[in-house]
Amino acid sequence: MKEGIHPKYVDATVKCGCGNTFTTRATVDKIAVEICSACHPFYTGKQKYVDTAGRIEKFKRKYGTSYGKAAGAQEKSNS
Repeated sequence: MKEGIHPKYVDATVKCGCGNTFTTRATVDKIAVEICSACHPFYTGKQKYVDTAGRIEKFKRKYGTSYGKAAGAQEKSNS
């Protein structure tokens, strides 16, 4: 590595909009983020699926509760 061309790698404090703070390493000493793993819906398990224009219901009406190759094979064998 050449001397004098690389930024310094220091301990950084990350502060989230929810108030959570933690430390990591970065080239800057303070980082502000809007969302972190403590408040992100995917990581907290509070994620909600938004059904736009009834897509799930439309799919269930079209294909019923069972779908796929295995379900189709079972229906044919029962007939």
